[in-house]
Amino acid sequence: MAAQYTTEIGTGIEAGRTGDVPRLAAKGVTVGYADRTVIDALDVTIPQGVVTTIIGPNGCGKSTLLRTLSRLLKPTKGSVVLDGDDIAKLKTRDVAKKLGLLPQSPVAPEGLTVSDLVARGRHPHQSWLKQWSSDDASVVERALEMTGVADLADRPVDTLSGGQRQRVWISMTLAQGTDLLLLDEPTTYLDLAHAIDVLDLVDDLHESGCTVVMVLHDLNLAARYSDNLIVMKSGSVLAQGHPRDVVTPELLGEAFGLRAKVIDDPVGDRPLIVPIGRTHVQSAGTQD
Repeated sequence: MAAQYTTEIGTGIEAGRTGDVPRLAAKGVTVGYADRTVIDALDVTIPQGVVTTIIGPNGCGKSTLLRTLSRLLKPTKGSVVLDGDDIAKLKTRDVAKKLGLLPQSPVAPEGLTVSDLVARGRHPHQSWLKQWSSDDASVVERALEMTGVADLADRPVDTLSGGQRQRVWISMTLAQGTDLLLLDEPTTYLDLAHAIDVLDLVDDLHESGCTVVMVLHDLNLAARYSDNLIVMKSGSVLAQGHPRDVVTPELLGEAFGLRAKVIDDPVGDRPLIVPIGRTHVQSAGTQD
């Protein structure tokens, strides 16, 4: 099903660029709220074709970075580059055709059905010259199938469980036709079973050719489902790389103030974190 989705829908791969130009990168970005700086002169590059997860203690700037990469926040300095272009100079419609964003705790209008919500993902492709077509309907249908919610198409979104709603919102971002997805805490408020369900879907999307960037709080889930970790602290990138190379007791102590043992995950070739206790009391830090 994943391969079929990539081939038939066209997840936006044709919009990307090959070679040395990264799909998405932040170059010297400084971002803040009011008169307070959260991220200062930060550089980060998102590898194409892998799952990247941003982790860090509360208030370190994880969601701020994701919002900046998606153009929801405008840097006071530096720039975000999407397919070699300054994202601030692109038209909103053009950005939406290349990049899909799932914000924290999205809310659908009361009574809106699943199929109607997912269909909104096609808005960037609509204009007064190009109205809704059978091709759009096919994209929506396959996005519903890809996320396993086709049988819920006629249900109001506000009647679904938390895990079902997350799948529906991800389905809407897929309907945009992009192969670059940014997910801000997609497992928030979900129990472990539903969280695994959503992350298994993320893994399927990755296998179908999507580049995924997400923010997670659960370190073990981040290590298991990611190919690339960005570890943040106080608005800066502390480390970046494959979980096997990044997750160490020393890093956990520095980033989270956590004493822990790092062992091999018995169900995969990833590290597994066994918490022991706090190394010290940390300050509140900056805004997330």
